[in-house]
Amino acid sequence: MAEARKVSIDGVTQEAYEKALGDGVETVFDRAARIKPCPIGSGGACCKNCGMGPCRVPAPKNREETPEERAKRTGVCGATAETIAARNFARMVAGGASAHSDHGRGIAETFLAAAKGEIKDFVIKDEQKLYQLAMDMGVEIGDKDLREIAIEVGERSLAEFGKQEGEGIFVKRAPLKRQEVWRRAGVVPRGPDREIVEMMHRTHIGVDQDYESILMHAARTALGDGWGGSMIATELQDVMFGTPEPVVGLVNLGILKRDEVNIIIHGHEPLLPEMMVIASQDPELLRYAESKGAKGINLGGLCCSANEILMRHGIPVAGNFLQQELAITTGAVDLMTVDVQCQMQSLRQVASCYHTKLITTDRRGKIEGVQHIQFEEERGLEIAKEIVRMAIDNFANRDQGRVVIPDGTKEMVVGFSHETINYLLGGMFRASYRPLNDNIINGRIRGVAGVVGCNNARVQHNYNFVTMIKELIKSDVLVLTTGCSSMAAGEIGLMTPEAALEYAGDGLRSVCEAVGIPPVLHVGSCVDNSRILMAATAMVKDGGLGDDISDLPVAGAAPEWMSEKAISIGEYFVASGVFTVFGVTWPTTNSEEVTRYLFERYEDSLKGMWAFEQDPVKAAQLMIAHIDKKRKALGIDKARERILYDMAKRRELDAA
Repeated sequence: MAEARKVSIDGVTQEAYEKALGDGVETVFDRAARIKPCPIGSGGACCKNCGMGPCRVPAPKNREETPEERAKRTGVCGATAETIAARNFARMVAGGASAHSDHGRGIAETFLAAAKGEIKDFVIKDEQKLYQLAMDMGVEIGDKDLREIAIEVGERSLAEFGKQEGEGIFVKRAPLKRQEVWRRAGVVPRGPDREIVEMMHRTHIGVDQDYESILMHAARTALGDGWGGSMIATELQDVMFGTPEPVVGLVNLGILKRDEVNIIIHGHEPLLPEMMVIASQDPELLRYAESKGAKGINLGGLCCSANEILMRHGIPVAGNFLQQELAITTGAVDLMTVDVQCQMQSLRQVASCYHTKLITTDRRGKIEGVQHIQFEEERGLEIAKEIVRMAIDNFANRDQGRVVIPDGTKEMVVGFSHETINYLLGGMFRASYRPLNDNIINGRIRGVAGVVGCNNARVQHNYNFVTMIKELIKSDVLVLTTGCSSMAAGEIGLMTPEAALEYAGDGLRSVCEAVGIPPVLHVGSCVDNSRILMAATAMVKDGGLGDDISDLPVAGAAPEWMSEKAISIGEYFVASGVFTVFGVTWPTTNSEEVTRYLFERYEDSLKGMWAFEQDPVKAAQLMIAHIDKKRKALGIDKARERILYDMAKRRELDAA
């Protein structure tokens, strides 16, 4: 068993873990302490892509090996360590891209059905964004009614996933110079499905055996995710459910309530969660809950389903990836739903130790031995009400003597979409990124960093996130977060405007005070990293900071990553020109050449590159050094003295 103080920097999580220990329930922290990672596999040098393996090709003890020695380090088929490492890395990209793109496809299918009137529970809430999206997709608006426009947008969105030739429809959103970089390198994505299938084919035994070729297609596949599947998902979700605007919410396990029915929504797709929000507020169900002895219905979230309903409705968040089992071990959760991505199979065993009902809701994400209720969009609200009623019925089975809810929550201000940032900075009539660019140019803001990704039980829960973010904002770097990183920042109190007074450097603090924003901006779920791409593009288009994303004083990081989605996200940021640092472990360390290609030579063709640093302070310093390098290249590295001009000096300027 791990020690409570070592599993997390968060006191609430420590308290919940001690409760789990007392109840004799094994969690992810215990399994991480018991199971050691394979050093050859974690370094990318184990190939299991055919029946002749698995073949383990460890790194040489002497890095100055001869060609003959290197030739002996191959798999049965002759695949070198470089080919094996590149294939494994590329397959991780394909796996992550498929998760986000399949999410996007499901949203597109629902959007189209809703536009056609086949689904009554989902409607268009942001008409203005629909019009903008239609124009971006080349849909003629003319005198068409809203329904016609929505149908055509839905059809074009769905067609994007399987596009066989040409360029993805959102490629043209990128800065013109960035498009030229992609075309020169041959990595402009077609449809996400097309690139993912080709990536899996290339990495099959006996196909692509040139690691450079494999890695360039990995970039193309990831771009199909970031500028394709993920971007489509974000855009259509905003049209259907409303574009997020700043809202105050609560985060951490303390959101659970002893005297109310507690329902946790866990997963990544917002379709059921949106219906659950409505169902949990239904007067009839609230009366039914009271009839069972409960004072109300308390809805909370985990992972990115939580982020979706948090930023649109202010629904509280119970925690991030590593807190999912601990939510159940409080003994207070009456029902938990899961859909797709990041739910642990161990939830079944943990739930069996308590009264908690665990329900799977998506045909792609079933768990052996767990009740399945298929969410059908055509009956969305009806199914949500059925699930809420099940939770209410289960409230009576709760053993209040086993309930221990940690006392602790934090407020967080969330909902900073690309459009919201635009409005907050420039106002209603002159919405613009110009104030951000100006404050980067004048030095109040040093640069911008995206700190994203999952938790990893191989490192102390939330430590890398929080340590890195504090180091960045202390150095006047504005931080944008998504996914589990957002919750880590929220749990420590970094997502309120007041946090700037305590943690931010003088320059960043002054901007946050003037605008009224936190120094760390929550921009959505992990699929919403496309918002960061759009923000970077807006910075380029507003002028003064170069003509490509690679010119900007920006950097990215995933200091606690664990999923293939994180690798795909990192890859599409690198392929978009962003210096990106990962922590914990790196999947190509057993191939020096492949690692050098990703860390150095990618920059030659894509103008972005990877880095790996386990220490979050050192990783932040790498990001700051990169930001400073870009500032110097732009000629904005010199401090500018602030001068108050009186009328005499103004006349001198006019005369000049």
